[in-house]
Amino acid sequence: MAAHIRRRLRKGATTTAVAAAAVAALAASQAPAATLAEGPVGGGDPKAAGKDTASGEDDGAATGNSPYYTDLPPLVTPDKPGSSSNLPVTGSAEAGIPASILAAYKQAEQTVATTDPTCRLPWQLLAAIGKVESGQARGGRVDANGTTISPILGPALNGQGFALIKDTDGGAYDSDAVHDRAVGPMQFIPSTWASWGQDANGDGRKDPNNIYDAALAAGRYLCANDRDLAIAADLDKAVLSYNRSTEYLRTVRSWFSYYQRGTHEIPDGTGRLPTAPSTPTPSPSPGTPSPGPTPSPKPSPDKPGGKPSPGPSKPGDGSTSPTPKPPTSKPTPAETFGSLENAGTGPLRATAGQTFDERVTVLARNALGAPLGKVSVTFTVTGNTGTLFAGGKKTVTVRTGADGTATAPELKAGEKAGEFTVTAVAGTGRPRTLTYAATVTARQADTIARTDEKALVAAPGQKFADAVTVKATYKDAAAAGVAVTATMVKDRLGVIDNDKGPYFKDADGKPVRTLTGLTTDDEGQLRLPEIFADDNEGTYLLRLTTEGGASVVIELTVKAPEEPAPGETGSPDPTETPAATKP
Repeated sequence: MAAHIRRRLRKGATTTAVAAAAVAALAASQAPAATLAEGPVGGGDPKAAGKDTASGEDDGAATGNSPYYTDLPPLVTPDKPGSSSNLPVTGSAEAGIPASILAAYKQAEQTVATTDPTCRLPWQLLAAIGKVESGQARGGRVDANGTTISPILGPALNGQGFALIKDTDGGAYDSDAVHDRAVGPMQFIPSTWASWGQDANGDGRKDPNNIYDAALAAGRYLCANDRDLAIAADLDKAVLSYNRSTEYLRTVRSWFSYYQRGTHEIPDGTGRLPTAPSTPTPSPSPGTPSPGPTPSPKPSPDKPGGKPSPGPSKPGDGSTSPTPKPPTSKPTPAETFGSLENAGTGPLRATAGQTFDERVTVLARNALGAPLGKVSVTFTVTGNTGTLFAGGKKTVTVRTGADGTATAPELKAGEKAGEFTVTAVAGTGRPRTLTYAATVTARQADTIARTDEKALVAAPGQKFADAVTVKATYKDAAAAGVAVTATMVKDRLGVIDNDKGPYFKDADGKPVRTLTGLTTDDEGQLRLPEIFADDNEGTYLLRLTTEGGASVVIELTVKAPEEPAPGETGSPDPTETPAATKP
């Protein structure tokens, strides 16, 4: 690795001066610096620097504070800043990410962007954590489904240099029925996986050893507590919730910046494992010198490295969701939620079964009237039309962005026409509410016609032998699910209903001359129930009308069959004398 100079930062094993020299060397070579909330990430606003982020939000950690790799990125960056992250398959294995691993990170980013867009999860953060936790699943040693070839297990969390976490899974994931161990490429402890596990590859299992499942679980975990990962302080809190160590944060930040500059895909199994493990010390605050080294047990063969920094994890806790600290001071007017307004939402109308073109958007303002970000807004659908938000939910919560706006997911109209409401609520002490009226219209057709032209004839008191089949279209396309009404009428305009002639039968077998609730199938077709004739002969009219105003009139004829004239059948007349036969 002549072209890739590595430096290792080890808690307890290096002095503060050596650590500072390593970071200075990175900066001098244009490698990404391991900044701690010193500036905006991805365009977000920074929070106050120097906060004791190591004290964090909770006492738990996704990994149980297991060991991790401390190797920093190469001093030669993969490409210049701002370059594409989809570079060709060239360059060193150190700079590349194995194909399946990279695909899992990008898939997780896209999934979270759909379900929690205000989190703004970047796949490069998952890549940085995956690099530090398992060396990208041991260099991409996974099978075709993304599952590690062999288990990746951390040491037993037995309280001896590590957190004390007694067994929570009966050894199902970590093969240890006494204590928990970190499992898989993203190193989840079983108790955390029980709450955050995902099935991202659609195989019906939530497997921490599968990179697709683990990457999505990590993404959702990092987004907990309504974090916006484009804000530097929120990103720091997210990383510290994963492993409560300041050096861990520095190392992940370094790889995060490195991958943001560009990377490339390499074949599975060809990635390079880092070499420098973490060593245990008490969890320091940023800027606090690390104490001297302490003895460490033999590293686990499954996860190279010694002991991690034992954070303030509660013995046997297994808690996974961070809990925010209570505020230490009263919010300023600029931080206080003041009002909720409509942000230009247009009329909400859609045809049954279709998606609404318009989406509900609100604007939150602070007590000074300026847009306020990170306000949770709950949108709720109320009504009996069957309309739901994308994903089949009646209630969703979205946080406002930096511009103060929050947009609800798309609305999918139900099958029942009618009106419903969408309510937006924000604020806790004195909530503000906005209500939007919405309408679902029935499916429509602009044309309806018979599928054949065969004459429809029946004898008095008999059934029409041929069925009536029609097809409805809308703008020349098959109109599925369109309601159709069939009525026996006296005139073609359907002004006067007919009380005699052909009829349908209801469920009790009684004659009816109007049928409602008929619906076209997926191809826009409708086959009418059987039609019967009474004893009245004549020509009658059946009128079919659709939602949207399309109609067709069909003639039904009731007449007795004609009697054949004598002799027409070919039989001899018994009264006729046979002609004489000539000899």
